[in-house]
Amino acid sequence: MSRTRQPPLVTGISPNEGIPWTKVTIRGENLGTGPADLIGLTICGHNCLLTAEWMSASKIVCRVGQAKNDKGDIIVTTKSGGKGTSTVSFKLLRPEKIGILDQSAVWVDEMNYYDMRTDRNKGIPPLSLRPANPLGIEIEKGKFPQKDLEMLFPGMSADFTSENFSAAWYLIENHSNTSFEQLKMAVTHLKRQANKKSEGSLACVKGGLSTFFEAQDALSAIHQKLEADGTEKVEGSMTQKLENVLNRASNTADTLFQEVLGRKDKADSTRNALNVLQRFKFLFNLPLSIERNIQKGDYDVVINDYEKAKSLFGKTEVQVFKKYYAEVETRIEALRELLLDKLLETPSTLHDQKRYIRYLSDLHAPGDPAWQCIGAQHRWILQLMHSCQEGCVRDLKGPPGLHSATLDLDGDVRASVPGHLGQTASLKRGSNFQPGRDDAWRYQTPHRVAFVEKLTKLVLSQLPNFWKLWISYVNGSLFSETAEKSGHIERSKNVRQRQNDFKKMIQEVMHCLVKLLRGALLPLSVTEGGGRQCRGWEVKAELSGQGLAHAIQTLRLTYESLTALEIPNDLLQTIQDLVLDLRVRCVVVTLQHTAEEVKRLAEKEDWVVDSEGLTSLPCHFERCVVHSLQSLREVLECKPGEASVFQQPKTQEEVCQLSINIMQVFICCLEQLSTKPDADVDTAHLSVDVSSPDLFGSIHEDFSLTSEQRLLIVLSNCCYLERHTFRNIAEHFEKHNFQGIEKITQVSMASLKELDQRLFENYIELKADPIVGSLEPGIYAGYFDWKDCLPPTGGWFEVTEVSRCIQREIIDCE
Repeated sequence: MSRTRQPPLVTGISPNEGIPWTKVTIRGENLGTGPADLIGLTICGHNCLLTAEWMSASKIVCRVGQAKNDKGDIIVTTKSGGKGTSTVSFKLLRPEKIGILDQSAVWVDEMNYYDMRTDRNKGIPPLSLRPANPLGIEIEKGKFPQKDLEMLFPGMSADFTSENFSAAWYLIENHSNTSFEQLKMAVTHLKRQANKKSEGSLACVKGGLSTFFEAQDALSAIHQKLEADGTEKVEGSMTQKLENVLNRASNTADTLFQEVLGRKDKADSTRNALNVLQRFKFLFNLPLSIERNIQKGDYDVVINDYEKAKSLFGKTEVQVFKKYYAEVETRIEALRELLLDKLLETPSTLHDQKRYIRYLSDLHAPGDPAWQCIGAQHRWILQLMHSCQEGCVRDLKGPPGLHSATLDLDGDVRASVPGHLGQTASLKRGSNFQPGRDDAWRYQTPHRVAFVEKLTKLVLSQLPNFWKLWISYVNGSLFSETAEKSGHIERSKNVRQRQNDFKKMIQEVMHCLVKLLRGALLPLSVTEGGGRQCRGWEVKAELSGQGLAHAIQTLRLTYESLTALEIPNDLLQTIQDLVLDLRVRCVVVTLQHTAEEVKRLAEKEDWVVDSEGLTSLPCHFERCVVHSLQSLREVLECKPGEASVFQQPKTQEEVCQLSINIMQVFICCLEQLSTKPDADVDTAHLSVDVSSPDLFGSIHEDFSLTSEQRLLIVLSNCCYLERHTFRNIAEHFEKHNFQGIEKITQVSMASLKELDQRLFENYIELKADPIVGSLEPGIYAGYFDWKDCLPPTGGWFEVTEVSRCIQREIIDCE
């Protein structure tokens, strides 16, 4: 036999080991040019040509037979290349045979062996009913896009088993690079396969001809025996005997194997039960596992197990599984209630709230747990605010000793409030707040101011987490990806309504805060409907300007802290309105208090005269007013978003009248000092400037002031007030943006000039009485009439200057 190609070479086999009748794939080189070229195939010495199916020149598929050798080579023989060689080997595994009466720990499944008893050539290879390569040549996939092929052959398919099979599509997709000679070989292969199918029954008869002969002979022998035996005998027919024999054999077999088969059935049932328990032990142990994990707090494990059980047994129809799954649902429902109780429990941290909300969303809890949590936190904040007010009122009404101790204990808390506020406000300002009051005043803080600090601290400790919880609810970060994908949480619904409801919650908190603070700081400004907020506060003694200023500072820091949370300004407008009212009230109270202090300056007059003929009273007055204005500097300053204190005309008029009242109170104080009886003047501490030994020479003699001397000192102070003090105070008013400064100056100057005129007239009258008494007899003796004298000419100022000249002349004479 001449060879035109190289001998076959087997380079691989998959799998490389197995039991008999294992399907293997052989790969190599020069394995034939077609099915007809393959004339021999042995594996481990066994002829496997009968089950071989040639796929290509590099691939053959077959089944391993019952070989004698456990390990051997794979030898391929072709017409064109002859007998080949192999670089790999196949290992044949021997299955352990178990007899029918042998005991075994496992059940041996029946195996469908390929019957090769007679080693006859079958008509159709028992590999598959659907060949992978119908043309019998090597497939070379092309690079044509699938979309282009679908557009080129609309409604067709490259699947040769489909009703819409397109041969052109199949050839383009699998044999676009195949040569024409190979395609001719494929046509020949197709014809051969068609002939095999048409001759399938004939080939089956040819292959099993001996079997048919044997069956025919057996049937003929049985027929002859029956004919010879007859059909009507006493003992019955032969078929009846045969049936009886078979029945006895069956009964004997049942008797012999009943115990064995019974044990087998029992073992099978037990094994099946164990297999079910082992296979589904997850579900059977799940209720107890849920209880244990809940007690340990491993809610994530519970949720994961529940999701797994739901996906596996949620729609089961098996009664046992339904029973256990119902028990799981009962435990999960109890867990939902537990998590919801923990979620609505107060107080709780924002981290715990987010965690419980995610758990409930993963467990598909009914309703909207996140919104329920927001509502619970809103009610909790309002309850805390009212409890804070009730607690402070209760402390205020307690015993004096207890009250004092409460204030002292709260001192540390109050001291930390500005720092806490400053740290929060530093989000925007970049610095911490340092209290501008001394330590001594801290322990004397009015109870209402301490209440403001406590309440604002409480709001700043609760409201940020409340706001962050809402932001997380809006952006969806509260819910896990599973809950979002499942569509259980439909946050898109009623989002606008939720936003309006939350806005109302924030407004309610802000209104409650403002009402409680207004009831404590400005009880007279609370309407009748807000009487509950100021209930319990003593309104007899109003807060001082210092206390109001500290409360304003606390509220400003609170506003900055809330603004740093990006809360809309329209929700915080009520705080700005309260701050404005407190600023106005602080200015009014401070000016009223200043007027009271100025009124008490008369008690501090020491009548010590300097070189200019002045006492320290004008300086005390100026310092008192300037110190009062400086204490209002922070109050009058407008922070971002605040309105001016003097924006309302009513406020401008009130502040202007209070400023004028301060000036007039001091003017009245001067007038009281000038008209004070001599016995009421304490001169034990009097002294005079050494640079003017002639001034008030009589003081050194008896250390007492006469009415004329007091008038001269007050007149000198009035002159200094007119030229210096009032002008300096007006500049300070202007520096602090007071309105109506011109009116304040004019009214004050007019009142001061009136006092100066009255005092000067009193002084002239005191000095003129002795002179008039000595001149009066002579005047009447000559019948002098003042009506005949020419009155002095010129304006009031000129007359005043003349009067002052006379005053100085008189002083020089004294």
